[in-house]
Amino acid sequence: MNGFNEAEWLAKLNSPKHRSAAFGRIVQEYQQPIYWHIRKMVLNHDDANDVMQTTFMKAWSALDSFRGESKISTWLFRIAVNETITFLNSQRNKNSYSTDDIESSMAQNLEADPYFSGDEAQLKFQKAIMTLPDKQRLVFNMKYFDDLKYEEMEEILGTSVGALKASYHHAVKKIEAYLLSEI
Repeated sequence: MNGFNEAEWLAKLNSPKHRSAAFGRIVQEYQQPIYWHIRKMVLNHDDANDVMQTTFMKAWSALDSFRGESKISTWLFRIAVNETITFLNSQRNKNSYSTDDIESSMAQNLEADPYFSGDEAQLKFQKAIMTLPDKQRLVFNMKYFDDLKYEEMEEILGTSVGALKASYHHAVKKIEAYLLSEI
């Protein structure tokens, strides 16, 4: 990112004197990318914001367990993925709606979202993405929108490259089928 030296800020995290300020700087650096990563899965702004807040609270409380074997961004994105999946599962369990009801509700939320400024083709594309199972949607978003390499995704998701490639391929096929059915 712009002028951010991760190694320098990680070193400051290990100093009790600088820990809070260093974590604040890390939050400042990664807040927006993590928010948008979550928002691709959790379509409501307020819910995505809540999941992001939970992500950073969990990261703060688990700082001592960060061993530095991966980049801090990888670790934060991993927490965000876990929190997003937990949130989506809790929403499903709390509401106990059918998959069709959830997809319909998500599509209505997207159409009414003041932050969505896409045309009809983009709306259909987003609706197609929303029909994917959570994990496939996550893999698709990371590959297609975030342009992550499979190796980076493997580190974040803890899934093999082969499984990620298969998941992405299946997601693309499902999106294609959805879009063709809408013609």
